[in-house]
Amino acid sequence: MNHFNKIGFIMATLGSSIGLGHIWRFPYMAGENGGGAFVIFYLILAISIGISMLIAEMLLGNIARSNPLDNYVILDKLNALPPSQNHNEHNAVDSKDKSAKKSLMWLGINAISGPIVLSFYAVVMGWILYYLIFVSFTLPQNIDEAKAVFDNLRSQSLWWQSLCFFGIVIFSAFIVSRGIKSGIERLNLVLMPLLFVIFIALLIYAMNLEEFSQSWHFMFAFEPHKITFNTFVESLGQVFFSLSLGVGTIATYAANAQRNENLLKSSLWVVLSGIAISLIAGLMIFTFIYHFGGKPSEGVGLLLISLPLAFSSLGSSGAIIAALFFIAVLFAGLTSTISMLEPSVSILRDKYNFSQAKASYILSSGIFTLGFLVIMWNDASLSLPLIYGKSLFDILDLLTSSCLMPLGMLILLLFLGWHIKKSHLRVWTPYFSNALFYIWWWILRLIAPIIIIAILIS
Repeated sequence: MNHFNKIGFIMATLGSSIGLGHIWRFPYMAGENGGGAFVIFYLILAISIGISMLIAEMLLGNIARSNPLDNYVILDKLNALPPSQNHNEHNAVDSKDKSAKKSLMWLGINAISGPIVLSFYAVVMGWILYYLIFVSFTLPQNIDEAKAVFDNLRSQSLWWQSLCFFGIVIFSAFIVSRGIKSGIERLNLVLMPLLFVIFIALLIYAMNLEEFSQSWHFMFAFEPHKITFNTFVESLGQVFFSLSLGVGTIATYAANAQRNENLLKSSLWVVLSGIAISLIAGLMIFTFIYHFGGKPSEGVGLLLISLPLAFSSLGSSGAIIAALFFIAVLFAGLTSTISMLEPSVSILRDKYNFSQAKASYILSSGIFTLGFLVIMWNDASLSLPLIYGKSLFDILDLLTSSCLMPLGMLILLLFLGWHIKKSHLRVWTPYFSNALFYIWWWILRLIAPIIIIAILIS
């Protein structure tokens, strides 16, 4: 099996986390949950338990070096052996061994969350593709026109939504079908630097607008009256969504990283870069929203309402910049879509002897079916009934970010924190000082599980 090099692993993991979760979801979630209250909770949770959970999932994959189902079986076998810093015993462990606790593989069943997320995530990607093709060069001139363009796309353009969505799913399947080295790594090495360049340029432009200070206040002002338990829940959900935790993606990528990978350094790169992109996206989007008389609580269409207006104000060059921006966002999103597909593909490949390509396209067909239902639920002409007052899009978003992803992470934390011997964990994490190791160990053993359980039962 081909593997990532050090830069390739960081870029792939960055690509998995830095997508629409940071660029699209973070701003609108902040807008709907009190601005600064949400942002402050998000920053605290991302830097504390977010990094710790990311290292835990990386460790699972990097030590076991298998698919999401077999990872737990292999670590259980290693747990019964003397610790080894070189991990040489790993080669002798076979999850098909009669002595292996095959029942443990079902601990990794949460890898199915990835395709579920992708079913509505790729719908949003389809919106981005539509805007790139049809809106970039005919930009709206005011807030009402911008809202009308988005509302028309979401509720009345069944054909175009479906076609763009299908294109995203097929392209993602094609990249994944090419494997880790030829497909995923090569794509990320090009797209991630491009995204940072475009976003920094847009931030500089936003900073020159009078409304930037208003945006800054909305993002960072501490207003205790806006703090609710729901704010905390949504903040943690955003941590899971933005870091791709609990769906097997991170473990799958880490399984293809080098054995001596410094997971602490890698996780810091991923989390801090993700935070930077989220804050940049929030500041520039809210600046443009205020500048053109919109409201931060525009919901899922926030990105597609505010930025086209910003680009239209730039005159003749706005169309070109808009096209480049949507290309960058599209690329960022694609790095996430392929990451959500890979864990389930690895299961079909390793457990059921599917080829990489066959597994990719079979899963994509299921994703397209569910995603098409999401699009149909948004279509106003069909008038499909709401589910407990929510569309299928909202239901799947809530199910994954607030239930399946936290549950998958909880299982992993309990497995590492309570089942795997501390001596093994210490040998497997040589990049930790003794103090940092014990902080991390208690976070994955008690602090993070308690927080997740409290949210799951709320």
